Amino acid sequence: MEKYDLKGVLALRTMLQITPVPFALHFKRPAATSRGTLRLRKIVFLRAERDGVVGWGECGVVPGLSRDDRPDYVDAIQDVCHAINSGADPAELDLAALPSVAFGLEVALLDLTGGGQQRLFDTPFSRGEAALPIHGLIWMDTPSAMLDQIERKISQGCRVIKLKVGALPFEDELAFMVEVRRRWPAGEIELRLDANGAWQPAEALECLQKLANLSVAFLEQPIPPGQWQAMAGLCAASPIPIALDEELIAAADPALLLATIRPQHIVLKPSLLGGLAACQRWIEAARPLAVQWWINSLLESNIGLNAIAQWTSALDDGRVHGVGTGELFSNNVPSSLWLDGCGLRIDPAAAWDFPSS
Repeated sequence: MEKYDLKGVLALRTMLQITPVPFALHFKRPAATSRGTLRLRKIVFLRAERDGVVGWGECGVVPGLSRDDRPDYVDAIQDVCHAINSGADPAELDLAALPSVAFGLEVALLDLTGGGQQRLFDTPFSRGEAALPIHGLIWMDTPSAMLDQIERKISQGCRVIKLKVGALPFEDELAFMVEVRRRWPAGEIELRLDANGAWQPAEALECLQKLANLSVAFLEQPIPPGQWQAMAGLCAASPIPIALDEELIAAADPALLLATIRPQHIVLKPSLLGGLAACQRWIEAARPLAVQWWINSLLESNIGLNAIAQWTSALDDGRVHGVGTGELFSNNVPSSLWLDGCGLRIDPAAAWDFPSS
């Protein structure tokens, strides 16, 4: 993959000004999740300017999930901006407690160093020459509505479908999964599941065993995070490969967590883990242990989504990751991103329309 020196990216303090721009993203329709129904998402854009060039980044938390979900979140961002504008070196700031801010600042400065053109990495995808394949995420709904969602995703060309489990009684969800596989056998679609920590350790293995005949590629976070020994036991005994997701958020040492739990997969979300460079550290820790890694976006606007998609394309491994589509919001930032079947594309000729600061 294309490498970059994060310290060099962040060490741009000559005449550097960072301006926070609060913004509210409105969902086109209520989005049901394991943590409630989302109608509005409050974020803060970071506008970085130096010598007349402007770069954009994005900060945002998911309530109840992000490590920096705190009442004074906007104030904390303003403090970071004030420190930089007063001459602090961005590379020396301790943003360990503010992973989404670290991601937003990293993206803004990467864009700035690239001339403010929203091209963070030079890849066929970023040049508009190739699509980035993505999975089809199915939002929680009634079984019939979810089947309709799957049908639409497959008609668009999706061959990897991701479903949530753990919200309904397990036997109802199992019956739904059986119906999904009856309609779309394993040879037609790859099926990924995400439990979002919904099961308790005492029941998780039984649930996994009942799903074993459905050709599930992997299942994310079967039990709540923070139970390393229980999770390690599940990873060793499960007939379905296990992926860690929420488990990574509070981990200070990627190598220690992976060596202790020994998962088959990990899911990397830059805004939860402290940015692109932080996710690269997880990748480097995973490789010696043969742990597969997958990149997911997390309800970002087109600014954050563009950064994650370009970084994913720079890895150039040809796999299908969990990058979003940018179509969830009614007031998303107009951009050069567009959806082509079940792939994301960039139109280099299209203009971005950034919010006023």
